[in-house]
Parts: sequence; structure tokens; C-alpha cells
Amino acid sequence: MTDEQIIQQIQHRDQNALATLYDRYGTAVYSLAYQVLQNTQWAEEVTQDVFMRVWHKHAQWDAHKGKLISWLLTMTRNLAIDRLRSENRRSTVSLDHVAEPKAEIPDNYDRTLLQDLMKQLPNEQAQLIKLAFFQGMTHKELAKTFNLPLGTVKTRVRLGLQKLKALWLQATRER
Repeated sequence: MTDEQIIQQIQHRDQNALATLYDRYGTAVYSLAYQVLQNTQWAEEVTQDVFMRVWHKHAQWDAHKGKLISWLLTMTRNLAIDRLRSENRRSTVSLDHVAEPKAEIPDNYDRTLLQDLMKQLPNEQAQLIKLAFFQGMTHKELAKTFNLPLGTVKTRVRLGLQKLKALWLQATRER
């Protein structure tokens, strides 16, 4: 059965056609989702979302504009990035909670500790984090200022925050 025939069957609500589509492309969809997310559960959820979207929005694919696999992988990438952004927003909230000073430790101790930990980050990460979080610059503004691709800015900020979190947790355990 061709991809076009499978989509035609899905239009008629043939669940076997969806299963055939999953058998054909499920591994590729999951692999891309996992590559972006680096998390098995999230990759499984994104894979399920992709095939549910095919079931409900099959008419969005146009065989004249490209191959079905290209459409599926584009959808996968977008959903995975959305999921990653959503999870990063959640982790930022929990990072803020972790970073709150304990009652018995003065605020200036935490500030000094944070400044010391920032010095341990690679300069390109520390600089972007300082400008983003202390000067309020957006990722787009940082990309324009430093003439960097937006994705590079986001990656450096994310990696820097991950390293900073690990350093913070290590330092606060040693107190």
C-alpha cells in the first residue's frame, strides 16, 4: 500500500491503516523525538501525539508538496521542541525554588555563591546567562547582539543553566 492509499484509508477512519502507518514510520518518528528530547517517556508521548494528529488532521498532508515521511518528521520535530520548551519552563520554576535562600543563611551568602559558581562556567555561557537573567535580554536580542544563530544562544543558555544547577546543588550539599 502506498502512503497516499494509507492516508485515504485513514480518511475513512480505518484503524488498520493507522497501524500500518505506525509500523512503517513509528521507529523513525520515535527516534527523532528521542534525539531531540533525550527522554524515553517524552519521546513515546510525542510519537503518540504525531500519530493522533495524523488521525485527526490527515487532510493537512499534501502529496504534491512532499513525502509523507517528511511531513511526519517535521511534525515530530516541532512537537518535540514544544515539549522540550514546556519542560524547560517547568524546570526553570523548580530551579527558582531551589535557588531561594534558606532562612538561616543570609541573602548575600547566596549571591556570593552564585557569583563564584558563574565563574566556573565557560565564558560564552556565563555571559549569555548574565545578560538574559540579570539584564533581561531575550534570546533573540542575544543572538542579534553576538551575531549568533538563535539555536546556539538557546543551547548555550540551557547548557550553562544545567551546569550551574549541578554546581549549585553540589555546593549546597557541602554546607
